[in-house]
Amino acid sequence: MVDNANFYSLTNFELIIFESINHKYMSTYQKLKDLVAATEADATAFHQKGNKAAGTRLRKAYQEIKVLAQQGRAEVTELKSKEKK
Repeated sequence: MVDNANFYSLTNFELIIFESINHKYMSTYQKLKDLVAATEADATAFHQKGNKAAGTRLRKAYQEIKVLAQQGRAEVTELKSKEKK
């Protein structure tokens, strides 16, 4: 992680790389948030109305959430190991 004192001393190239890396990791988090938000209608339809098709879509979304969560965990581990160096 770059602290504020070092952040301002970065060259333009380093800043672009830093923002690119940050965007890559945040995009996984954003995808996860978006997917969870998108499942709300299916969760409601399945749990409150018993809509079986919505349950199938919900299961699929849960699987995608699992994959994104695992990817996010790997990214956090990678960033933490980079900070130690």
